[in-house]
Amino acid sequence: MTRYILILLTLLAFTTGSRAVTKADADSAYVAGDYQRAVTLYDSLLQQGVSSELYYNIGNAYYRQDDITHAVLYYERALQLAPGDADVRFNLQMARSKTIDKIVPESEMFFVTWYHSLVSMTSVDGWARTALVCLALAVVLALLYLFANPVWLRKTGFFGAFSVLLLFVLSNVFAFSQKNDLEHRKGAIIMQSAVSVKSTPVKNGTDLFILHEGTKVTITDDTMREWKEVRVADGKQGWVEVSQIEMI
Repeated sequence: MTRYILILLTLLAFTTGSRAVTKADADSAYVAGDYQRAVTLYDSLLQQGVSSELYYNIGNAYYRQDDITHAVLYYERALQLAPGDADVRFNLQMARSKTIDKIVPESEMFFVTWYHSLVSMTSVDGWARTALVCLALAVVLALLYLFANPVWLRKTGFFGAFSVLLLFVLSNVFAFSQKNDLEHRKGAIIMQSAVSVKSTPVKNGTDLFILHEGTKVTITDDTMREWKEVRVADGKQGWVEVSQIEMI
């Protein structure tokens, strides 16, 4: 009898220990103030599939621990998947305000800024849905143009179909642009407290400038295994070791 009880207890312990982690578990740890456990649980959920919400929650948990560098990293990852999310943008801005480097971006032509703002209004899926809606509207308006009797309705159908078809094309262009950025990620975060950016990819290369943890850089040359050429938003470029950065 005792042996059966032991077997039953062992099976019960195994079942409990192997229970799949849920988002509710991670949320509970976060609410309880156990932020490191929350990070661990959210991270385990990422193994089942990445999402902007999970990255955002991990960023919040790191921020609560005053680990601003990792908070910036995960907010940036969340923003890549949900560029139109105002909460992610706000928290990322708050985290950036606590980093040492205050980078002033290079000025750019107004239409470039305008284009980037448009592309970032929503996610890849959001633009794809917009394209589908536009296509459906274009079909309806085209039918209106072909079969409506009043001239004003035919004009409405013609010009309306033309307009939504243009929006359909733009939605596909924006979706492709975001998809390309996700598949060919170039952004990275400085992870060490202070990094000397070199003129050449060697340890004894000339120091050009110093970057501090939490600063975002863009990879411009990733052909080397241990070194990457990076560019800062203000236009400065140089080489850093792979171990000093983490890809967004």
